[in-house]
Amino acid sequence: MIHISLYQSNLSQEWDAFCLKSKNATFLHHRGYMDYHSDRFSDFSLIARHETGEIAAILPACRHDDTVVSHSGLTYGGWLMPLKHFDANDMIQVMDAAMPFLGENCIKSLVYKPVPHIYHTYPAEEDIYALFRHGARLEGCNISSVIPLDAPLAFDRGNKSSTNAATRAGVKVNFCDCFDDIDKYWSILTERLTERYDALPVHSLDEICLLQSRFPKNIRLITAKICAEIVAGVVLFVTQTVAHCQYIASSATGRETKALPLLMAEAISWAKEQGLRYFDFGTSNENGGQILNHTLLEQKARLGGRGVAYPIYKVAIR
Repeated sequence: MIHISLYQSNLSQEWDAFCLKSKNATFLHHRGYMDYHSDRFSDFSLIARHETGEIAAILPACRHDDTVVSHSGLTYGGWLMPLKHFDANDMIQVMDAAMPFLGENCIKSLVYKPVPHIYHTYPAEEDIYALFRHGARLEGCNISSVIPLDAPLAFDRGNKSSTNAATRAGVKVNFCDCFDDIDKYWSILTERLTERYDALPVHSLDEICLLQSRFPKNIRLITAKICAEIVAGVVLFVTQTVAHCQYIASSATGRETKALPLLMAEAISWAKEQGLRYFDFGTSNENGGQILNHTLLEQKARLGGRGVAYPIYKVAIR
């Protein structure tokens, strides 16, 4: 009843069209996003079709030796499902067909990162039930800090005081449809990441500019400035339901003037005005959740963020 095949590049339009009508896909799952780093990953995305040839579900994935991951280059993946004419029965059929297909391709395990529920436009956890039916175990779990925008918690006293201090210092928050300030902000971000974590942004400046040119409504830069100088910023990845903080940083001047709490307050208000459901500060983990950055988590909690799990499952292919 269900036929599984590998994605081919000539199917990109059909893939993207399915994403647009899926209840749990985001712009990260469109080929224009996934394929920007195709040189780093061996794509092993799957397409499940009904006997009629109509797509039933798609799985963004890549292959590492005898393991398939959904997807190593994405925060979350999992089977993407249509809103209508698809329920747990259909998902079980898809998973039942996918397991032998993976085995026939010498795959021994599937590492599966489902799309967290806050990104669903309609409930879409049929895949988690199907994973259970196939003996999946929890391989890892990251914790993200999220604000429900219909009933956000207030900032704590310290951050409220900081927003007032930033206003008195002349900090202004800027919402631009253009990406003109990204090079200046990327310099601040890179310097801060190097200083604190001896790390670089996941995306290079050229990569984030390329992605923003492909998804201008989904990738936004919000900055805090004193006069014309950028002192803090955040890159938001905006889906149908969530504003996700991809990169947050402030300069030395920004830290002195307490710019970041004011920036966050304005960004949260903006997301609510856009009709989004959640504001996601992102995860505070390393090593599949085994390491928790306590300080970072506490900072997000003081801004009103509370926990949403990003689970990672593993299924042995029999």
